[in-house]
Amino acid sequence: MKLRCGCFQAQQFRRYFARNRCAHLHTVALALLSFLPSWNGLLHAQEAPTHGESAQRSAPGSVATNCIDSPPLIRWQDYDGPFAKVAGVFARKLERKSVHPPHYKPGTVLCTLDPKDKFLLFVHSTFDPVTFLSAGFNAGLDQAQDTDDSFGQGAAGYGKRFGAAFADQASSEFLKDFAYPTLFSEDPRYYRLAHGSTRRRLAHALQHTFVANRENGTRMFNASEWLGTLSSSVLSNTYHPDNQRGVGPTAQRVGFAVLQDMGFDVLREFWPEVSRKLRLPFRDHNDPVAAHPAK
Repeated sequence: MKLRCGCFQAQQFRRYFARNRCAHLHTVALALLSFLPSWNGLLHAQEAPTHGESAQRSAPGSVATNCIDSPPLIRWQDYDGPFAKVAGVFARKLERKSVHPPHYKPGTVLCTLDPKDKFLLFVHSTFDPVTFLSAGFNAGLDQAQDTDDSFGQGAAGYGKRFGAAFADQASSEFLKDFAYPTLFSEDPRYYRLAHGSTRRRLAHALQHTFVANRENGTRMFNASEWLGTLSSSVLSNTYHPDNQRGVGPTAQRVGFAVLQDMGFDVLREFWPEVSRKLRLPFRDHNDPVAAHPAK
């Protein structure tokens, strides 16, 4: 039944984009949506991994080691208080790529993501409600500013801009969460420090743009962030007919996207404090280090 539902949703999207005269956008959107039916059942089955028990796993090219899964995401239904559901939906988007190393348990590391897990991370992030809301908001701004004026105005123009905005986010998630991390054996998640001074934690969050974690636990240059951002920016020229081409405009778009990711990393780092201040749950609430951060 879930597979039929997924197929029906994909058919609805295909009929929508079939009316779009922008041929390149049509191709990109259908390529991304073709993944939805086959992975529809996995979205619910693997959203929340088991937490609390150490396991024996092998990282690529390494021996088996004790590792522990990251805590499961908090259900948005568990959020309470003013604007609780909005906060819950946003927090799940934010926390999906946030993890905290188990410093409280020496000799144990976080289990790494295999290619299937990275692909599921991309799927969950792409088809998250916040992604659609963000695409709709960006499309509205572009419509008001008449960006990509060849799309025209009215409902048809907004539909094309929405499709382009969604394709921007989907291609970025695909490249930065799945394609390049798999190619470079990189962990696409943000490793929260969660202790120390505010200055140290802020520097740690900003540093993630340049330094990431390998699957074997060592540090590496964050190639996925830069190559993924650059590739998605170049790809967007195929379905944004009025994009300015050249090194300068592309560098400007890449710089803006990287600064945006920096901001989200800072928010990920300090989300436990924000959650406690607003009396909202967060995924590390059972973590001894998160519950009693170092002064």
